Amino acid sequence: MAGHGGTVYAGCSVFDGAGESSLPDQAIWVREGTVEQVGDRDAVLAAAEPEGVEVVDLGGGHVMPGLINMHVHLGLALPGPMGDAVARGGDADLVLLMAGAARRALHAGVTTARLVGESRYADFALRRSLERGEVVGPRLFTAGHALCCTGGHGHDSDALEADGADGFRRATREQLRAGADLIKVCISGGIAGEHEGIDTPQLTDEEMAAVIGTAHDWGRQVTAHAGPSSVIARAVELGVDGIEHGYQLTEQVCALMAERGVRYVPTITVSRCREFLELHQVPDWMIDRALSAAPEHWASLQRAIAAGVTIVMGSDTPPDAALDGTTATVREMELMAEAGMTPAQVLRSATSGAAEWLGAADRVGTLAPGAAADFLVLDADPAADVAALRTLHTVVQGGEPVRDDRGLLAGRGRR
Repeated sequence: MAGHGGTVYAGCSVFDGAGESSLPDQAIWVREGTVEQVGDRDAVLAAAEPEGVEVVDLGGGHVMPGLINMHVHLGLALPGPMGDAVARGGDADLVLLMAGAARRALHAGVTTARLVGESRYADFALRRSLERGEVVGPRLFTAGHALCCTGGHGHDSDALEADGADGFRRATREQLRAGADLIKVCISGGIAGEHEGIDTPQLTDEEMAAVIGTAHDWGRQVTAHAGPSSVIARAVELGVDGIEHGYQLTEQVCALMAERGVRYVPTITVSRCREFLELHQVPDWMIDRALSAAPEHWASLQRAIAAGVTIVMGSDTPPDAALDGTTATVREMELMAEAGMTPAQVLRSATSGAAEWLGAADRVGTLAPGAAADFLVLDADPAADVAALRTLHTVVQGGEPVRDDRGLLAGRGRR
């Protein structure tokens, strides 16, 4: 049991989510689920010991904030058996499926997730259950249903169909009424739509403006599923806040995104996940479309990096999915580094940078006084090489251990 003053985790190096490198000989004082103090081991212990703390030695581990995955579908319903299972099940089946996915994501190190399209408003029920502590999973920020035109991208899974400016205003307000933290709108085709191309424009300027204006009036941001630069440029000019996927970005549209402060979630694994797609028996047409998108998708990410676009990590492929010997979340981060981002840039894209976009920079994505005590323990230094995340063995969320492969935390916490 922790003392009344909380717990000090010592014997570790720390990457705090905001810096360029990890600092050695650090300690983290956690009390009532939040970070009380982090810094030099001796200084933290000197401050904490009079409070009656428990001290846990992390055995030289490397600590960083819990990951924030900014493009997640806990009820993912791709064409094939995955989609069939969701369609056949009732609402209770869907919530339980999503709860299982949430637990696996948390164990994979994702302590906060942004949901960008779920069906039947099950995400709000799950979020309430998580907040009450009835189930375990990431802290959730959710868009509710994505929005699309009639027959548009996602209409047969997680998107709500609308047409015309008035129709999209109403659909936006319906998500806000349900409690949406943001709005997701599909403005072009994508990989998972059989009767569309990635470059198919799907919304008029009036429809996009209706979504963006309504959401902004309510203090919410809008992120857009989008493939081609021609469509993305129109959305950026209209004031969209973020772009998901961006399969076909030109240098010119990257420069425009950088100038306007539009964030980019590349989801680079979705065009490199043959292993996952084949495992889940998606149709051949979808596998072919995903893999054929890969060269231009990769070039788009590199153009965005070169242009100075703010890039935020999101996998789209389920956070815990097996991919190239690790999870999709870790593989996403490795690919971002391979494309040209520094390890620190990649880590911030999945911690403090993501938290800033969520408007939660004081609560998650950092190890600083007052923030939630969400952190991971690794065997290697992620600030030197993001592949160190493959050595993850301990996950703590809100000061409660939720994964403890080495028994460092003596079996405390939730499972």
